[in-house]
Amino acid sequence: MATFIYTGRDAKGAHVQGQQDAATSEDIASRLFSTGITPLEIYEKKNQQDSFQQLLKKFGFGRPKLTDLILFCRQMYALTKSGIPIVQGLSLLSTSAHNEIFAEALRSVTEDISTGRDLAGSFARHPNIFNSLFVNIIRVGEESGRLDEAFLRLFHYFDTDKVTLEKIKSVLLYPAIVVVAIIAAITFLMAKVIPKFAEVFRNFNLELPIQTRLIIAISEFVANYWWLLAIISIAAFIGIRNYVKTDVGRLKWHQNKLKIPRIGDIILRATLARFARAFAMTNTAGVPILTGLTVTARAVDNDFIESKIHNMRNDVERGDSLTHAAINTKLFTPLVIQMLSVGEETGRIDEMMDEVADFYEREVAYEVQNLTKIIEPILTVIMGLMVLVLALGIFLPLWDLMKIAQR
Repeated sequence: MATFIYTGRDAKGAHVQGQQDAATSEDIASRLFSTGITPLEIYEKKNQQDSFQQLLKKFGFGRPKLTDLILFCRQMYALTKSGIPIVQGLSLLSTSAHNEIFAEALRSVTEDISTGRDLAGSFARHPNIFNSLFVNIIRVGEESGRLDEAFLRLFHYFDTDKVTLEKIKSVLLYPAIVVVAIIAAITFLMAKVIPKFAEVFRNFNLELPIQTRLIIAISEFVANYWWLLAIISIAAFIGIRNYVKTDVGRLKWHQNKLKIPRIGDIILRATLARFARAFAMTNTAGVPILTGLTVTARAVDNDFIESKIHNMRNDVERGDSLTHAAINTKLFTPLVIQMLSVGEETGRIDEMMDEVADFYEREVAYEVQNLTKIIEPILTVIMGLMVLVLALGIFLPLWDLMKIAQR
């Protein structure tokens, strides 16, 4: 809920102003019209705390997590199963929600339902929390009178999806931490340790080998121009981040992620597992195939694969079979294509897509385990080579210095 300030004119033409709490400015306008007031201006009241909270929201702080949505679906299943009215259940959950943004969204949904809006439409007004997949499953459950089953399906889907996402993160996190640690260690050596050795070498007028001179030159550059390197790094980070936010940049980034050796294959299989699981759920819930492909394409969180699924949907819309459309995407293995073909021929697409999701998830688990075993020795060798280069660059002149001292 937010506080809105309004100005308007009543039925007699008199100027009126005031403030009210509501979810949106449209709600304020509806209230004013119902009381005979024609609104002229409506704007949200801001204060310093609200501005700070909005800034935090902009950078992603405080946003609802997937665990919030999982818990909500599980609780809504229990409430609808026991026959508690939707408005009462949502009101209860909004007061117990730990995340303020999520609680605010639930209060808004509760108010919308109270004014006559359908449940799916109320959720759809908060796309950053309830995506199109969620909304369509709820809409089917609402129309069929089986909301409890809809919330249970969503709970199982998001719970499984959370495990898949954690596997993807674990694949990327470990190498990233090690690489950052290596860069930090080398930067420290270059900025603090190497310059002291360089000073000693200069005092003795030693003739330094090429690798030592190169290391010292890099070290002096880092020590003297660290601020420039920091500015370049920050500018590069901001530039890349802003580019990835564009449609073209995001598509390129998502496509290139899939080309990373070993890691790209894991990301692809995990993403296809998410698609298969989501599509199976929409099919089980009774969502039409074309609609199911549309909403699951948005749920995969990869623009490149999303574009392939949209192509798949377009092929089906033109009359192709689902299997043939899947072949055209060139994303699925022959085994998966065969499973999909059997499901389409027997009318059990939902069951087969669940099997496909299980197949991909097993492969992801196996590949993640193997990747961890492969990455550790590779990173160890890389670190060893870098240390060796630094050691030779420093200890060779020290060896010459010891010879001079013995004479």
